[in-house]
Amino acid sequence: MTKTIGIFAGSMLAAGLAFTTASAAEIKLKAMLNAASEVPANASTGKGTAELTLNDATKEISWTITYEGLTGDAVAAHIHGPAAAGANAGVVTSLGPMGAPIKSPLAGKATLTDAQVAAVLAGNTYVNVHTAANKGGEIRGQIGK
Repeated sequence: MTKTIGIFAGSMLAAGLAFTTASAAEIKLKAMLNAASEVPANASTGKGTAELTLNDATKEISWTITYEGLTGDAVAAHIHGPAAAGANAGVVTSLGPMGAPIKSPLAGKATLTDAQVAAVLAGNTYVNVHTAANKGGEIRGQIGK
């Protein structure tokens, strides 16, 4: 009887570990960047796309961001949150070097906190690309699935 319970408990433990490992996922996200999504909107004809991957087990987010047609060089790019579309928020993470001209495409990765992961998954974060002419942001897009 004790051996049977031990085998059952071992099987349940193995199943639980397999379930925990299987629940980790890489979640593909994206954002379409444009000036109309800025708060307040601006007249830039710039546009871009952000493709992001969030690993919910490691809390690592990686990105590739492409853009074109800005009024000048990008001087900063960030993920901001938590904020719904139409609202502004603070910086969650920088997407490139600050102050220097930032060229498209931008690629990188960062580790987020639990609260930041929750904000990303709830659709309450956005990508913002800043220029000298539009210091508050020239193009922006809400991150979603």
